[in-house]
Amino acid sequence: MRILFFGTKSYDEKFFKEFLEKENYHDLEIHFIEPNLTADTARLADGYEAVCAFVNMDLGTATIDILHECGVKLILMRCAGYNNVDLDEAAKLGITVMRVPSYSPEAVAEHAMALVLTANRHMHKAYVKGRENDFSLSGLMGVNLYGKTAGIIGTGKIGAAMARLCHGFGMRVIGYDTHQNPSLDFVEYVDFDHILAESDLISLHCPLFESNYHMINKEAIDKMKDGVILVNTSRGALIKTADLVQGIRDGKFFAVGLDVYEEETGSVYEDMSEQILSHSTMARLLSFPNVMVTSHQGFLTKEALEAISQTTLDNAQAFVEGRKNGNELCA
Repeated sequence: MRILFFGTKSYDEKFFKEFLEKENYHDLEIHFIEPNLTADTARLADGYEAVCAFVNMDLGTATIDILHECGVKLILMRCAGYNNVDLDEAAKLGITVMRVPSYSPEAVAEHAMALVLTANRHMHKAYVKGRENDFSLSGLMGVNLYGKTAGIIGTGKIGAAMARLCHGFGMRVIGYDTHQNPSLDFVEYVDFDHILAESDLISLHCPLFESNYHMINKEAIDKMKDGVILVNTSRGALIKTADLVQGIRDGKFFAVGLDVYEEETGSVYEDMSEQILSHSTMARLLSFPNVMVTSHQGFLTKEALEAISQTTLDNAQAFVEGRKNGNELCA
């Protein structure tokens, strides 16, 4: 099977090549290219049986149709999320879509906690001040996490890892999920309104569906405690950004940490340092001193990249051998 990897970064190529050398994957031939997969670039897949894409790429109806015309039979998502994939169109055209459902929950949870600590204790500001020989403490005061209440929205593998981190900090942990996680015996499950009203820290760890699109909006923000810390390492559209900006302006949040945001498509993973941002919302978020923004890097650890590479190649090999391995996505 010939597979075209779109949007390849140096770390992708490094880890995939290391695993590709193993005998398990002798049926796979991989080619790496830099462009992201969109409707404009999909025809580059002509002559390939499979493509590999990431969470920031456009696999809507038009892209799927073009991939089908090129003879693509398999779409490999080297990530857990798939809200950017038109599964209905893929199913209609007989294209199999496979993903990496779990790679390193701890990688994302640890990054979420890093955002909490950085935004709360203003580590990013302290670093800049220190670099300029300014060792004053003005603007650097944080709050203790110990004894506070952490609200975890979504208690799957990543949310569970975050819950354990919060518990380790001596926090009371409450959770909201349609399915309770039996491994979290220290978590008290409550409804959504209680999470909003009782939490000093709210951390989002859920996939994006139509039902939870903009779940954090003005109405939800109004129900939160004053001085709450909000962190999102899941999907940008869980938060209505315009309402978040207004909440920050109104002083509702003590700190905000974002690894994902609505306007990230097209800029995430790219060097925009010599450009003027065309999105005013992102520019406003970056202007707030109590907001910490990172570039969708929660997955970026050695262990996570190894797991992503191995599972993606396992998925391709399973497809070649005509067997199911449970990572197939259904419409």
